[in-house]
Amino acid sequence: MQKYNDRLLKVLESLKAGDASIEETMEQLRNFPYEDIGYAKIDHHRVLRKGMPEVVFGMGKTPEQVAAIAERLSARADLFLVTRVTLEHYTAVQECVPDAVFNPVARTITVDRTDRGEPRPGIMVLCAGTSDIPVAEEAVVTAETMGNKVERAYDVGIAGLHRLLDLLPDLREANVVVVVAGMEGALPSVVGGLIAAPVIAVPTSVGYGASFGGLAALLAMLNSCASGVSVVNIDNGFGAGYLASAINGLATLQPLLAGDAGNVSNITSRARSS
Repeated sequence: MQKYNDRLLKVLESLKAGDASIEETMEQLRNFPYEDIGYAKIDHHRVLRKGMPEVVFGMGKTPEQVAAIAERLSARADLFLVTRVTLEHYTAVQECVPDAVFNPVARTITVDRTDRGEPRPGIMVLCAGTSDIPVAEEAVVTAETMGNKVERAYDVGIAGLHRLLDLLPDLREANVVVVVAGMEGALPSVVGGLIAAPVIAVPTSVGYGASFGGLAALLAMLNSCASGVSVVNIDNGFGAGYLASAINGLATLQPLLAGDAGNVSNITSRARSS
């Protein structure tokens, strides 16, 4: 983001100083909103609107297409994220962006050249079973790329509830908890009934025939009777990680309730002591 802002300031300062004409400045600004490369219109302006450069969904794109998009993003931004990629995508990207990092479990490619200091704590990611880890890791990588410190706890589903109960002290310190589950999708409701922090439920396509590719888990989560549970789409770890980062940023800057100077952790601490 800093690279993008510095480049924009340099263009404007050149115009102000008379070193560039209006026509020359217009030409340089032509690709600032977006860059049209035929099969993709790359939204370079998104970092100014959202604080995060455009995230690329790799599935369905060829390795060459992903590499070309990544190269252009890399030239204008200090960080970027590509989701749902294969090793072939990464090999193509690495040829033009050598510092790109591949996470084969999360199926992501990241570049982070920022100097943001210590990551912001407050996010915890749970998953019900080991088979849910790829979706959970996508959420983790997304939140970490956005500057957060993420705590993980995997294989803590309701078939062995004691595993989850052992995590209660950590769960109650989190500002937001992402809960990933397939099968019957019950874990987010259980977590939502135990903590005050918002819960982001992620249904996965893991399960036998009647799970209908995650539809059973999705409907169970949408019908949760626990308050404070929101739901993203099936297998959408990225969406959960992005939303968790937004919530965590607000939790560390603003009170949860009017007149309350603390964040979610403060409130849960008071609840435990009362």
